[in-house]
Amino acid sequence: MTSSSASSVSSALAPYGWDEAWAAEFAPYDTEGLLPGRVIRVDRGQCDVVTADGILRADTAFVTPHDPMRVVCTGDWVAVEPGGNPRYVRAYLPRRTAFVRSTSSKRSEGQILAANVDHAIVAVSLAVELDLGRIERFLALAWESGAQPVVVLSKADLVPDAVTLSHLVQDVETSAPGVPVVPVSSLDGDGLDVLAAIVGGGTSVLLGQSGAGKSTLANALLGEDVMTVQATRDADGKGRHTTTTRNLLALPGGGVLIDTPGLRGVGLWDAETGVGQVFSEIEELAERCRFHDCAHEAEPGCAVLAAIETGELAERRLDSYRKLLRENQRIVAKTDARLRAEIRKDWKRKGAIGRAAMEAKRGSHWRS
Repeated sequence: MTSSSASSVSSALAPYGWDEAWAAEFAPYDTEGLLPGRVIRVDRGQCDVVTADGILRADTAFVTPHDPMRVVCTGDWVAVEPGGNPRYVRAYLPRRTAFVRSTSSKRSEGQILAANVDHAIVAVSLAVELDLGRIERFLALAWESGAQPVVVLSKADLVPDAVTLSHLVQDVETSAPGVPVVPVSSLDGDGLDVLAAIVGGGTSVLLGQSGAGKSTLANALLGEDVMTVQATRDADGKGRHTTTTRNLLALPGGGVLIDTPGLRGVGLWDAETGVGQVFSEIEELAERCRFHDCAHEAEPGCAVLAAIETGELAERRLDSYRKLLRENQRIVAKTDARLRAEIRKDWKRKGAIGRAAMEAKRGSHWRS
């Protein structure tokens, strides 16, 4: 790539997060004449890629393996063919971060939702009662991804009493140590400046259930109605799946936003580190327990149980911590079992090939 073309690529892709480090990662593909670009949408084995030549439609079949963790996803930086019909993505660059959840299938597979994300924004609607356990679940996945989580309490205009709103923010802050909690109203604009400042640097992904107000937040940050919005049901405050694909959008004030469909289920996927981060105060207390393998149930000298008795730690937090750890251990155990089964299957296949070769060799020997 000549210096002028490199400058052109940098100018065109900088709003989408292109930097010198990505350029260095792409260098081997540049010598092959491939184009750098960022995936802004994936749909049925094809994707839209923003490049210096504009937005290109490309097929992902060339780099789609059997492992669902290695499929091309929104947020990936890719090497795409400059021409061809169909045009193919030839490779994606190593991901800096990846937001992954477990699928609902019995195969215990991970599903990657977004790649190369700096901020994971968990949108929580104040139109319904707070579910602190669900927030903790989202945060565990967010921390595990490598991104910095942010909790946005949307529809803050529905809580006009400042004292009540302050208490709700404190409740979430207690369940989200080290995480900014921002009440936002897209209706009157309160809190949007704070959120815009957060997402202005790097790539952010919007996460949450249907009806959490993600598309409304996206429109407010974009300054125009790009994402379709539907009213929530009055009965339970829940919404429909307005967004059906993950879309990457460059923000006018800087930064990149990935909007995602509402997530009904957010199963953990090998997220032990993320769980520990969400419940950092419990892990710090556990270091003071008399026994290093304390289960925090009835052991003498348990600092965690002592903190519950004094009111320093809420029992709900310990229950949630246990629940997420157990779930994560089940997922890891299933994954390991699946890998062991695959290894055994491979051994049997190789053994069958070896026996067939031996039989063929014996047959040849007998005939001679």
